[in-house]
Parts: sequence; C-alpha cells; structure tokens
Amino acid sequence: MVLKRRVIPTLLLQEGRCVKGRQFKDYRNTGDPVTATRVYAAQNADELMFLDIDASQSGRAATVAVIERVSEEAFMPFTVGGGITTIQDVRALLNAGADKVAITTAAATSPDLIRAAAQAFGSQCIVAGIDVRREGDRWAVYTHAGRVRCDLELHDHVRHLEQLGAGEILINSIDHDGMMAGYDLELVRTVSSVTARPVIACGGAGNYGHLIDAFRAGAHAVACASLFHFGDNNPPRVRAYLKNAGFPVKTT
Repeated sequence: MVLKRRVIPTLLLQEGRCVKGRQFKDYRNTGDPVTATRVYAAQNADELMFLDIDASQSGRAATVAVIERVSEEAFMPFTVGGGITTIQDVRALLNAGADKVAITTAAATSPDLIRAAAQAFGSQCIVAGIDVRREGDRWAVYTHAGRVRCDLELHDHVRHLEQLGAGEILINSIDHDGMMAGYDLELVRTVSSVTARPVIACGGAGNYGHLIDAFRAGAHAVACASLFHFGDNNPPRVRAYLKNAGFPVKTT
C-alpha cells in the first residue's frame, strides 16, 4: 500500500495565541488558534499540528483549555505537543480531543515516556519530535524549544525512539525554521534512512517545490507554518500541485 503524502499546517502556540518566528526566536502574533482551525477545517486540511513553544520551558504541558476549544472546530486529525512529561499529560490532551501527541523534550530527557505512552495508547498516537541544529559536519539535538543542547547522537536517538514505540518521527531543523528557503534535505534523508517509521519534515517550507523536495528526500509528511501564514496558499492548492506532480494525496 502506498502511503498518501500529507501536508500538515502547523500552529505554534504562545500564551494561547498563534505565533511564528525564525530559527526558534523573534516570534510574532499570527492570530487565534480556534479561528485558524476553523479555516483549515473549511479547507479540508489533511491534519493539523499545534506546538506550545513555551510549555517545556515553563514546566507545564500544552494548555488543555485551548485544545478543547480547538477540538470543537477540528474535523481532521490533529497533533498537540509541548511540555509533555507524564502519561497523565498524554491522557489529558487525548481526552481534550487530540488524536496524537508530539513529545520532543521528554523524548530526549526521559525517553521511557515514549515506551509507556505507546504501550498505554498505541504507537499511532505517539509522534517523537527531534529539534536539531547543524554544527559543523553533524547535527546537534536540542530540547526546551531549542534552548538546551543534548549530548545525543542523531542516528542513535532516531533508532532508539523507533525501538521505544514512536509511531512517527517529527524532525525539525532549527536553522531552516521560518526561513522559507526549503527543508534541510540532507537531514530528511539522514533520518529517513535510519527508521522505518513515517518521517514528518519540519522547518523551511516557502513554496510548493520545497514540499516535493522533502518527499523525494524521504519524508512521508511535511509540516508547514510560514507557507500558509505568509502567502496566498491553502491545503487544496497544495494537494492539487502535488497530485499534478504525481504524488498520492488525499482526494476529498
């Protein structure tokens, strides 16, 4: 079975509002998450992703109240991430309406949470996130929304997360984030080569050609924020472009 390629509008949350930055800094307000969800639902988006960028630094999980409001408007699967450190956090977000949770900081600092969450709720609910920055000839893994560098080797980290039961790997390039100059294709190829799990590429989409580049590099899905925030782009146009380019996409 050929997996359909997914395009996932991604909304960064800060104090209950949507924001967008560049290279994990200089964030600016881009609107209300509930309104944005309503728009993407009307456009029949494949999925949505909400990442609370302050949660890990603040020592809390993503705000459940916001997710409950979002779930009333979301008629597509959506993923929530940010500050998830316990099984109780995972349960609360799934009960609030999320279909999946993205665990990034704890995936590096407390990786057994991935195993426990996958066993409790199923691997299909668990997205393991990895934030990376290029440092010379290697990639360094970061946590806490790009603020803390970890002593982890990327290949080993990816393989370990797969072994623990992660259903998908979300790989986010800090260097490319918000720059709209394309994904880090070498990073996508590297991660895709060491895991059988679907890989979601994040960080850098500025035009539809960048999405194709990521898919050809091995991504199964692409997460996009600036592409939709700062241009006259929407999910139906993206799907039409990808379909014309020969990629399998959702048709309804």
